[in-house]
Amino acid sequence: MSAVETGTGAQQVTSVMHVRCPDRLPEDVYRQVLEQMAELSAVVQALPPRAALAELKGALRYYGVDASRLGEVLRVRTISRLGVDVRVGVGPCITVAATASAQITGQGGVLAIAPGQVADFLGPLPVEALHGIGPRQARALHDYGVHCIGVLASIPPATVQRLLGGRPGRQAADRARGIDPRPVVPRTLPATASVHRTFPRHTLDGAAVRAALLDEAVTLAHQLRRRCQVARGLTLTLRFAGGTTWEKTRRLAEASAHDDDLRAMAYRLIDAAGLQRGRITQITLKGQDLVPTGQVAEQVSLDQVREARLVAEEVSDRIRGKFGPDAIRPATTLLRVS
Repeated sequence: MSAVETGTGAQQVTSVMHVRCPDRLPEDVYRQVLEQMAELSAVVQALPPRAALAELKGALRYYGVDASRLGEVLRVRTISRLGVDVRVGVGPCITVAATASAQITGQGGVLAIAPGQVADFLGPLPVEALHGIGPRQARALHDYGVHCIGVLASIPPATVQRLLGGRPGRQAADRARGIDPRPVVPRTLPATASVHRTFPRHTLDGAAVRAALLDEAVTLAHQLRRRCQVARGLTLTLRFAGGTTWEKTRRLAEASAHDDDLRAMAYRLIDAAGLQRGRITQITLKGQDLVPTGQVAEQVSLDQVREARLVAEEVSDRIRGKFGPDAIRPATTLLRVS
């Protein structure tokens, strides 16, 4: 048995999933990918801005299928539910799974490495392809003629330590052999949600900016209600031509996920910017300090107009749930794009 295969002797199950999302994926969509992973495993570790890990040992017993199959299930769900393709690597440890996901070409796919395949998989790859090896370490190894992971795995660990330093060298030598005892540690993202709009050209039109902001507020509110969360604050970020930005955060009087509440606060924020001739290229609205809806007591309103709007909001949510998020849009936005 090779050195690499021996190193994985204590871990004979391919149970670690490493997921890579597309570049520049919006944060709210990234969170939804994490939610899809959480449906398969209770142990999900977010690696923002676009990667994540999952430990599948419990899921393998529960579903009665192998890790490769669970990777395919995740990919089908992200494509069908979110319109996002992902690259999924699965292996007996974090290093092997993350290295596998990086080897997938194209927009998406699944690559599963069994414990007995680790040596054959890692061996021919260049050393810079090993997850955890940085550019400086790769250059140092190249200088000594170590160009592939198989050669690195065959070198005594003490020699690798002399080349790369004590701890980094020991880790590189172990990981080249498929030895990585690090566990997947459950970790979620901070409780935020955001939406953004990019203008196709610089805009000075205040009406167009406010219409886009209204669309963002309604979209964000619907997103929060779908996730059964409410926001305690809002942050508005404006990006201008030339790359400068302006940002301001304000707390809501009461935690909310209602269209009217988020719209009113969003308008207060844009008014605080005091825009005159600023050429805006992008607007981002972020809900801050999110909490589950059930943790917040909602005040009973005696305002019949507000109550009617809340009823209409529920109807709108059902329509969006059936026909898609764009089935209903703010009237000002419809007028602007028509």
